Amino acid sequence: MPDTHRAGTPGTFIRSDEATSTALPLSGVRVIDISSSYAAPTTSMYLADMGADVVKVEPIRGDDARGWGPPFLNGEAAWFLSVNRNKRSVCLDITTPAGHATLMNLLESADVFVENLTPAKLAKHGLALDALAQRFPALVICALSGYGLDGPDSALPGYDLIAQARSGLMSVTGPAGGAPQRVSTALSDVAAGTIAAFAVSSALVRQRTTGVGEIIDISLLEADLAFLSPRIASYLAGEPEPHPSGGTDSVVAIYQSFETVDRPIVVAIGNDRHWLKACRVLGLEHLSTQSDLATNAGRRDRRQEIVRMFQDVFSTVTADRALEMLQSVGVPSSRIQRLSEVVADPQVVARQGIVKQDHPVAGPFESVASPWKLASDPNARTIATPAPLKGQHTREVLAELDLEDEQIDELIREGVAWSR
Repeated sequence: MPDTHRAGTPGTFIRSDEATSTALPLSGVRVIDISSSYAAPTTSMYLADMGADVVKVEPIRGDDARGWGPPFLNGEAAWFLSVNRNKRSVCLDITTPAGHATLMNLLESADVFVENLTPAKLAKHGLALDALAQRFPALVICALSGYGLDGPDSALPGYDLIAQARSGLMSVTGPAGGAPQRVSTALSDVAAGTIAAFAVSSALVRQRTTGVGEIIDISLLEADLAFLSPRIASYLAGEPEPHPSGGTDSVVAIYQSFETVDRPIVVAIGNDRHWLKACRVLGLEHLSTQSDLATNAGRRDRRQEIVRMFQDVFSTVTADRALEMLQSVGVPSSRIQRLSEVVADPQVVARQGIVKQDHPVAGPFESVASPWKLASDPNARTIATPAPLKGQHTREVLAELDLEDEQIDELIREGVAWSR
């Protein structure tokens, strides 16, 4: 991959095929990412999707997520493939003096450094963030962890499940009267990774105008707290402490699921106009004339009663018929789709929400596209290189540091680096 990067000058890396007026917003940004698992790799993937050159520095054994399966596609984990597109892989043992020195050389050419080690591990590997910031004052350093860089529990490891539990997210999730449940996806990881990508991009704006870097501190716990913002604010304002309710305790009434003859749907009465329209189209006109139900506060007081009346109507019709009635008058509603339906949803297909890649080992692979579209490049989200093989670009990237073939061979012989 030819480049015009000048070592030590952030922001000058331009891929030769991107040096045009229609280049993606982060074209010219180089990211060195030593993270593993899912949260921080989400950050670097979104930066890569926006055009950044992301060099994924893996230990010799590879990213832990390479083993997260099944499912495996010819030995490649689907989880890993889903969060590492548009990156280059270098295998490097940064715990060795030579590996550490090579990492420092990589950072000389970087705009952004992404990592997810605890503060103790950072210090152990000679990567204390304050020292890095002094050595590379223009570098944007993004640190993702379970609990953040300070506080009494900063040394504890963090995972999605732990963050969902500690943040209170699980305490409001699950069936009414049942046990708290985890939201069944890597919610904390994707949230933290997305927030971090926003923070990095913001810091890059200042870096470009002032040459000043930043240390960005992102935790899974605080990412989940952001999801709980309205619930925590309501509790602190005097609302009773919430418990699992099957999603029936929203501040908005009605805002929940209902059973129909054949399958469940959800209905969101988001304002008073929705309320009037829903009552009329469902044959509940008498409710629309009652003054104590004219506002959301009143409807909350009689929530159980009006939910029962809505359910009585829905119990007599199919999901398709219920949605036809509600959507014909503009009341927000949807069937609760299974993943097999989601990936074939006409709206998802029309907007190319699933990106296809042809992986050299896994074969054809599909995953969720980046969740944005750019008017300047409508096809950007659908053009992706697949997740790299372990060590696929080790020689390529080390050669960009002006290392001779003999020097790269020596690093590989000594076990400092590994290449396919």
